[in-house]
Amino acid sequence: MPVLFEPATAADILGGMITPAVLISACGTLTLSTSNRLGRIVDRVRDLLKQAEGLPPWNPADEDAQEKRALIADQIAQQSARIRWLQAAVISLYSAIALLVGASLAIGLSAVARGALAWAPVALGLLGACAMLVAGALLIRDARLATRSTLAEMEYIRRMVARRTGEPLPPAAPTAGAAAPPAA
Repeated sequence: MPVLFEPATAADILGGMITPAVLISACGTLTLSTSNRLGRIVDRVRDLLKQAEGLPPWNPADEDAQEKRALIADQIAQQSARIRWLQAAVISLYSAIALLVGASLAIGLSAVARGALAWAPVALGLLGACAMLVAGALLIRDARLATRSTLAEMEYIRRMVARRTGEPLPPAAPTAGAAAPPAA
């Protein structure tokens, strides 16, 4: 039976096939994290539904209920946007995993074809890395939306506490990117 590969070459080929595993592992970790984020959004939307169902009937004079209605509507809009960004990120991550597994297989197939398919692992690896880059950008967008949503809810709570206690509103903390107040 003819030997297809020399022992050293076989080890090099197997080593090359394992190389994309680091990126595949990173994609798996990001996919798990993103799936957890999706689950938290579903839980949050269910909580907002319960809050909305518990609101009193429409009364323009009820300032607290009006503000709560506005907050719930804003939060639902924020969660809707977030779930779309996260869905796209998960799809990009799954695509990256598939492409990187394909790159790993293509390394072996290229070796069997004696280099005739040498372009395939490079192309699949680059496409997989690009899919990871897209997913990263989508996850950054989601993180920004999540922060904005949380800050809006914290502002609502701050106003509600001030209204209920009769205390004046304390100054809000500066938001990211805002200039710090001048030192006295």
